[in-house]
Amino acid sequence: MPKPNVAPAEMAQASWIVSDTDLASALSQEHGDTFPPVFATARMVALMELAAARALAGLLAEGELSVGVLINVTHTAATPPGARVTAEARYAGREGKFYCFEVAARDQGGEVGRGTHQRAIVQTRRLIEGAAKRNVR
Repeated sequence: MPKPNVAPAEMAQASWIVSDTDLASALSQEHGDTFPPVFATARMVALMELAAARALAGLLAEGELSVGVLINVTHTAATPPGARVTAEARYAGREGKFYCFEVAARDQGGEVGRGTHQRAIVQTRRLIEGAAKRNVR
């Protein structure tokens, strides 16, 4: 639910040191899948989401959380294990109920990814109940 006339933090960051479990090569070891031993795009996206979620943290009321609804990024450089990656999310405005961010990730060598991300603020209970209804055991 959008907060009228209230904006999130202008910018927030999240940082991570790349471990073996963060590598693209760790994502799948079945069916002959082969990926390089560098920071996985999926992990970069998660770090970008974390930075944007931190920017929204000050707007959350009790029982609310923010969820990612759209991400459009390009992963432009490989990061080796042991390197620190820092993602930054800059608030870019709202589109209806969505909070929009410009996101970027960097390691010691420079930028490794960039794009846009949208998040929504939702009721935690409603989200969990909706997910439970999808359980098709």
